Amino acid sequence: MPQRTNPTRLKIRRPDDWHVHLRDGALLDMVVQHSARQFGRVLVMPNLVPPIRSAAEALAYRERILRALAPEARLQPMMTLYLTDETEPRDIIDAKMTGVIPAAKLYPAGATTNSQFGVTHLRRLYGVLETMQEHGLVLCVHGEVVDDAIDIFDREKVFIDQVLKPLTQDFPALRIVFEHITTRDAVEFVESAPDNVAATITPHHLLYDRNHMLVGGLRPHLYCLPILKRSNHREALIKAATSGNPRFFLGSDSAPHPRHKKESACGCAGIYSAHAAIEFYAEVFEQENALDKLEGFASEFGARFYGLPLNQDYIVLEKTSWKIPAALHFDEHVVVPLKADEYVAWKLGDEI
Repeated sequence: MPQRTNPTRLKIRRPDDWHVHLRDGALLDMVVQHSARQFGRVLVMPNLVPPIRSAAEALAYRERILRALAPEARLQPMMTLYLTDETEPRDIIDAKMTGVIPAAKLYPAGATTNSQFGVTHLRRLYGVLETMQEHGLVLCVHGEVVDDAIDIFDREKVFIDQVLKPLTQDFPALRIVFEHITTRDAVEFVESAPDNVAATITPHHLLYDRNHMLVGGLRPHLYCLPILKRSNHREALIKAATSGNPRFFLGSDSAPHPRHKKESACGCAGIYSAHAAIEFYAEVFEQENALDKLEGFASEFGARFYGLPLNQDYIVLEKTSWKIPAALHFDEHVVVPLKADEYVAWKLGDEI
């Protein structure tokens, strides 16, 4: 094994989070502060109830986010549209004209939290996708098929074969982000795809596999969609994230869910990581002796894929062990965060 030469203090360009759930109301008012603490930009998912389906709704939601931020915060919310069977090409043009909606989100109907409004048949949206390709709007994809006959651990792979490969053939210039990938199959697909296809990787899919969720008793706070996979898939994700390949970049998929909804007979899917997202990534990169690759993954590759300038300020991470609270209290909501009541090896410093 090569000797580790990782530093105890790391200065990197301020990162961006290209996949985050901020919710609305009381939860929004509090969770957005965690993202603002570390990120320059966040790409905000549109799966509210009702979802964000138009440019006007996205701009109104963005204003609520900005009002919730502390006065000194510099976070830039970038918005997304929620694609439905009724989305029209005009909606894409309106979104593009705002300058703050760089993407639209494809949820297969029924695939995950608040996806009941999603797309039932992709070919119904081919006119919309053609407009996205023409105007440069990115298609963000939740990559799972919705079919009870297909094992939940295979749904990402089947989506690649049945949906994503034909999609890239039919729209060869459409920029696509395969979000929160979870399998070796997804890594290999992105690596072999043209440069207009990229992927985000979450901290929880780098830190955990399905054994962590299931062995010794069900751990509902590790239940997410796409679901955690075998350890060999996690190893492929780690290798991709730390490789320096610019088509893999940071997207936390942080999603706050109240504890009572996670610890229930029908526990909801989602993991909250915004309280320490960059620290989680640093821990993984250090374990792979790849801290020199963290800045590209976290701060550069995503911005370049979206055609945006790099952030001009920096953050400092220090090799300092600290304990994550057992629970986070957001007004009347109690959220159990990722690695609750456990120690993390890195801590975001005060210096920028």
